[in-house]
Amino acid sequence: MASKSIFAVWISLISNILLTALKIIIGLLFNSKVLVADGIHNAGDVVATIAALTSALVSRKPADEDHPYGHGKAEAIASGLVAIILIVVALLMVYKSIESFFEPPVRASWIALIAALVSLVWKQALYMYCIRIGRAENSRSLIATAYDHVADVYASAAAVVGIGIALIGDHYHIAYTEYGDSAAGIIVSYLVIRLGIHMGWESVDILMDKNITNEQLTELNSIIYSVPNVKRVDSIRARELGNAIIVDVKVSVPNKLTVKEGHDVSREVKKTIMQRMKQVGDVMVHLNPWFADGEEE
Repeated sequence: MASKSIFAVWISLISNILLTALKIIIGLLFNSKVLVADGIHNAGDVVATIAALTSALVSRKPADEDHPYGHGKAEAIASGLVAIILIVVALLMVYKSIESFFEPPVRASWIALIAALVSLVWKQALYMYCIRIGRAENSRSLIATAYDHVADVYASAAAVVGIGIALIGDHYHIAYTEYGDSAAGIIVSYLVIRLGIHMGWESVDILMDKNITNEQLTELNSIIYSVPNVKRVDSIRARELGNAIIVDVKVSVPNKLTVKEGHDVSREVKKTIMQRMKQVGDVMVHLNPWFADGEEE
């Protein structure tokens, strides 16, 4: 992970610590359950961000004797951990929201509403910052952190709506509006759980060496055929490793080429792929002999 990504993770960590303290303290002082629940959500984010930062540092380590392919999958592990934290915290939010329906309602506070608004704006800015750098650096853990910020935007939006409805209900004496934050919390928790499941499956796919997309495979196939003396593409396999793609290809070349000429073809295949697909980190090329019609194998 590049230095920009690590800096972004540090910004996320410091922000999450500050927001956790802000929400829990104000939530407890003004008896706002939704704000406390949102603060607990942010506490989970602190753990997730530490995981992302740790994985970023681990993934930068070069290959060694025990890890000849490097440490890139550390980011997929961190992304999976973030997904688990999101799901667990969302389930906790559902429980707390349902529990509040059976408790006496509390009077809404304008200060709690302001705190929720500050969190909403802050988290939206963090999401836009992290997703931009994460996509530019192709950093799985930072993209996961950005999605975590999106979940926080949903949670803060629920808090804003819930507290806002309760304030309006208090002012106009509208029945049951004091439970608006609880209802909003359940809806948002469902969205967070869906996000966590999606992120979790992506991490599992990477750890299980799932092939890249059909569009990327088609692009690879076209690139390989553009190399002189490549007569046939026998197979293509590619997988994600950290922020890079590792490619394994088998190609057939004229059987009368010398060993050096065949080696030159394989080197050209590798160079051409890495020049045209910047996200590719390494290419392994296996050569097979190709026989024209009428030639004996």
